[in-house]
Amino acid sequence: LPSVVSRSTHSLFKPSVTKVKPTHPTKKITTMAAVKPTNIPDGDFANYFCTYGFLYHQKEMLEDQVRMQSYYDSVFKNKAQFKDKVVLDVGTGSGILAIWAAKAGAKKVYAVEATYMAKHAKTLAENNGVGDKIEVMQGYMEQLELPEKVDIIISEWMGYFLLRESMLDSVLVARDKWLKPGGALYPSHCRMFLSAIRSNQPAKKHMDYQDSLGNWNGFTRTTYEKYGVNLQCLSQEYDKEQAQYFLQTSSWVDIHPNQCVGPAYVLKELDLNTCSVDDIKVVDESFELSMEPAESNGQQETQVAGFCGWFDVHFRGSEENPADEEVLLSTAPDPMGATHWGQQAFWLHPSTGVSFGDKLKGKLHMERSKENHRLMNVMIDYSHNRLVDGTLYAAPPRKCTYSIE
Repeated sequence: LPSVVSRSTHSLFKPSVTKVKPTHPTKKITTMAAVKPTNIPDGDFANYFCTYGFLYHQKEMLEDQVRMQSYYDSVFKNKAQFKDKVVLDVGTGSGILAIWAAKAGAKKVYAVEATYMAKHAKTLAENNGVGDKIEVMQGYMEQLELPEKVDIIISEWMGYFLLRESMLDSVLVARDKWLKPGGALYPSHCRMFLSAIRSNQPAKKHMDYQDSLGNWNGFTRTTYEKYGVNLQCLSQEYDKEQAQYFLQTSSWVDIHPNQCVGPAYVLKELDLNTCSVDDIKVVDESFELSMEPAESNGQQETQVAGFCGWFDVHFRGSEENPADEEVLLSTAPDPMGATHWGQQAFWLHPSTGVSFGDKLKGKLHMERSKENHRLMNVMIDYSHNRLVDGTLYAAPPRKCTYSIE
């Protein structure tokens, strides 16, 4: 199972990787990216920050054209808002947002980065002619002291299904401590969406799960026959482990819009100017999805293979300092392909057959994993309301649990 919660697992422009044998294989080769800064707890570094210290991972995010263009437009279509302002970039990474803010006219940019990527951000700022405007600060945002209050906070904090990674916490802490009254956040607003989708992936997932169990049975038989050790007493635990991995873990997906069975539902909206950390620790929202398979495939009936979640963010500034031109970054299903965030699919086993006019009504509950607060546990409790002669009849509710790894 994956132990690192980076967003690099899937990328629209993911390159092939060639492993090169070191010239001196006996010599230990280290990189600062793999060295844990003293101020980061061991667990948080191993499970999260370590990946962001590598240039290959920064490259994958920089290759996401929707991400790049949206942030670029949010800055340069609002240059008047950045001119002569003090800006804070939370989680600067490579420093790209800080560089744009400086080039747009900011008089000072504080670029905060927890990992040793801070070293590269400083190098990039200096080599792009804005080193005198950007002060790179390495450390936890929650622990650092800035020399002054700021006019704007810019950050690319979003994770899968918006809240995975829990980086928004750092932005909100920075807002409460360092943003001037009336200051602006970029982005400033966000929404979470849920849709029912068609796909053949659940059948494949279930087949992979069965294959894994078959492999285990062969393995235990061979181990007993050759070495005299019976491992069957662990079969139930192995089954549980594999079921969680194949059937109860959400999937990164690149959904085409015609796979959506009816319109998406706005599950939650957040105003980053006013929301609190407590507001984002738990998502507990009801939903109602109208089934319209006729629009998607010309049929009156279809199979709902699962639920699909995504998000968008809006760059509006604040009420006192609104953006001159609002910019939208969306991770919705797109015929041109997904962003590096993709969408998150929560597969149903078995799928649910629906007809035009039916409704899926329920509640989605999402909270942080107790073992790793950057990961999410999701429970979807729903019922299929079938339309018969103009009346909706509710089937017994189903409860499905998932983890977003």
